[in-house]
Amino acid sequence: MIPPDLAFAMLTNRTALVYQNSAPTYIAYRERTHVTAPSLGRSQDIDRSVQVRVADDFAVMQDLPQGSQRTGQAFPIIPYFDPISNFGFSYFANLKRVDITLTRKDLAYFPLPSPDPSVNAVVAYNSFWAARYAPDSTDARVHLQLSPTPRAGDGFYPSDVVEDPQSQLFSHIEMKTTNGDEIISLDYAVIDHHWVITHGAFTATEHTFGLTFQVIANVTYDQFAFPATPPDPRLAPSPSP
Repeated sequence: MIPPDLAFAMLTNRTALVYQNSAPTYIAYRERTHVTAPSLGRSQDIDRSVQVRVADDFAVMQDLPQGSQRTGQAFPIIPYFDPISNFGFSYFANLKRVDITLTRKDLAYFPLPSPDPSVNAVVAYNSFWAARYAPDSTDARVHLQLSPTPRAGDGFYPSDVVEDPQSQLFSHIEMKTTNGDEIISLDYAVIDHHWVITHGAFTATEHTFGLTFQVIANVTYDQFAFPATPPDPRLAPSPSP
């Protein structure tokens, strides 16, 4: 097997290329979010129909089955999202609502040397994340586990990634924080030639009114459509530069 750092770089680059070149203009989907606080013995469901303009993440959302409408960022996060990229993320979560702000930034891309017949081996090195193969990793299905190095700084890092052997893109990504206990877990599939999130989970510890408790949010995305024209008139204006 090739060195794990090189496997991670190649997988990241393939995914970034597909993500950049296959972006849909609009996505319509249904999301079903189940929020729990196990130590409090409480739970809440948040289900919405969402139509989003991908370029600037502006969405029209309908609470299900027949609730209110709202506009803003796609809830809970836009399903067209590459978490290996640079991104900004903030959240508030309790049993009544989940507020997530996601800012998608530049894609991550690792420059790799061109093939050279005079070179016997290429040794890649990532100074921020140390990669290693998981015990179940194979050439056909790469499974990597990563740890932050002292240079990683604060924030999210990819702790666990799995390759889909058919698409050769990420099928699962788990993100952890270096300075907290937040965990984001995302499962992906290629639907109508678009690499999208089909399931996500978010866990974090909340401190509210003297209480400390863990909040767990599980979300399922389904009923995907990728219309070429605005599915709602409010999505028609061109996104801001």
